[in-house]
Amino acid sequence: MKKIIVTLALASFLFSCKTGTNTTAKNEVDVTIDLVNVKDDKVMVSILAPTFTTETATFNIPKIVPGTYSDDDYGKYIDDVKAFDAKGNALTVAKLDVNSYAISNATKLSKVTYLVNDTYDIEKGGGFGNNTDVFSPAGTNIDAGKNFMLNTHGFIGYFTTKEETPYKLTVNHPASLLGVSAMNDLDASDSKDVFMASKYATLVEMPIMYSKPDFTSFMVDDMEIIISVYSPSGKYTAKEITPYMENMMRAQKKFLGKFNATKKYAILLYLSSMSPTDAKGFGALEHPTSTTVVMPEIMGLEALQEQLKDVVSHEFFHIVTPLTVHSNEIQYFDFNKPQMSEHLWMYEGVTEYFANLFQVNQGLIEEDAFYERMADKIAQAASMNDNMSFTKMSKNVLKDPYKDQYINVYQKGALIAMCLDIEIREKSNGQKGILQLMQDLSNEYGTKKAFKDDELFAKITELTYPSVGAFLNKYVAGETPIPYADYFAKMGVTEAKIEATGNPFLVGGNQPIISYKPDTKEFFFLPEIEINAFMKELGLKNNDVIVEINGEKQDLNNINQTVVAAFGWKDGDAITMKIKRDGKEMDIKGKVVMPKEIKEGYMATDDSKKALREAWLKG
Repeated sequence: MKKIIVTLALASFLFSCKTGTNTTAKNEVDVTIDLVNVKDDKVMVSILAPTFTTETATFNIPKIVPGTYSDDDYGKYIDDVKAFDAKGNALTVAKLDVNSYAISNATKLSKVTYLVNDTYDIEKGGGFGNNTDVFSPAGTNIDAGKNFMLNTHGFIGYFTTKEETPYKLTVNHPASLLGVSAMNDLDASDSKDVFMASKYATLVEMPIMYSKPDFTSFMVDDMEIIISVYSPSGKYTAKEITPYMENMMRAQKKFLGKFNATKKYAILLYLSSMSPTDAKGFGALEHPTSTTVVMPEIMGLEALQEQLKDVVSHEFFHIVTPLTVHSNEIQYFDFNKPQMSEHLWMYEGVTEYFANLFQVNQGLIEEDAFYERMADKIAQAASMNDNMSFTKMSKNVLKDPYKDQYINVYQKGALIAMCLDIEIREKSNGQKGILQLMQDLSNEYGTKKAFKDDELFAKITELTYPSVGAFLNKYVAGETPIPYADYFAKMGVTEAKIEATGNPFLVGGNQPIISYKPDTKEFFFLPEIEINAFMKELGLKNNDVIVEINGEKQDLNNINQTVVAAFGWKDGDAITMKIKRDGKEMDIKGKVVMPKEIKEGYMATDDSKKALREAWLKG
């Protein structure tokens, strides 16, 4: 999963969907989802059950899914669970907990039905950091006749002891909506789709988005990429977004080199209107053959493309880990009683590092920009508990006090990967790095062979150098903060004061210069702040109330998205604002001037290490 904006994701696992064959009604879970007859914003799901020889069957909706690292209890969104025998007689259903149901007389069980509510309708603040929300890219949407985001784990449950049983999924949908997925539709009808999956864990890695047809496809080597876009106002289309994404994914494939990838990969992009009942958690969730992405529609195209570059590249790099290299806890994931792995530093940290490294490696960003990104991660990691064992945090990430440190996997986790990369490069005189290590681990394990958590460090040491093992034990398993400057120095990079582009509404990278008046529900520039270059250019003053920006009213529903979008503004961009000063509204038109800030950073200073540095960043 990948935050933006803070987000994130996260890591799923498992394998590509395989078409089931030679299944029978007694050894198949046959699911039907009705997207046509939506009532009270709920969708009916019917499941024809496999044969049971026990008197009781347990039906479950997931508590947690791979890549989310939080207890989301998808059973909260399920209503009116019923069970029937072959003659339509009701069987007794007892609710065991929020996610599980016991069905009596299971030897007679024929069908289970229930209603599904969507998660987007009730989101409050974005999922991450809000324990009541499901992170939007892992959530569900039901907007009759317009859009259905089918993260299948939110619609389809499983029977205990039948997790390995093949699944057949039938989706009845309006003919005006097209379902896009990495799965192959086995039905030619315009209003019915049929999919097969070898088991439950495979099916729930296969999201489907139904919306008015708007998709593109292209080939990257022998891999087909499908991009489907839902833009509620029609502001964006797949055609606009595709060229930038294609360039990025070609660069990713070139960076990965020998790593195998799926033959078909789907990117499902949902753009939120930011209405009170729409998605508010922005980022992405990866799967072996697809990524679900949620972003605010309000963003400008350039800013949207930049965010997509970061979050989609992160999710795609999950094909390295944990989709290929992973532990037993992920290989045999329990959707309701999960055992978490110690190695989030690798699943999320290495993935996030690759999502940044490939950009400088492939010329998408400059070397200085890469250092700036790493410096930002050092600053953000410093605000977390730097003395907490990363492996201990990872193992206990669902519990206090560790779960509040999860977001650090994208900061310190990436920095751990960077320092490992540097250590390996130095010891091998630039010949090897962490990408080679991941390739070696892939050769050792692969998608179907998991490692034991407590044996990974020894295996990495065996494949690299004793100093790498010492680093892992001291700084990842241990509680010692990493001396980042020492590792940068190995590559001839030193600390420096650098000029960086700021945000018109923030100072110091994260301190707002605007505030909110609860009584009038207005945002205003703080009276005590120094007028920055953006404000000066437009003639803005302290205490000015922000009414509109570029025609969009600014309120609690979208001000955060405006601040995030402003990171992508450029000097010279046209801007219009409506403000209120001393009770009178004023219209302002002008050009953006982005504020500049001097902050701590890094730059290359030692030319004697240029060859080693080039091997690190360009090798």
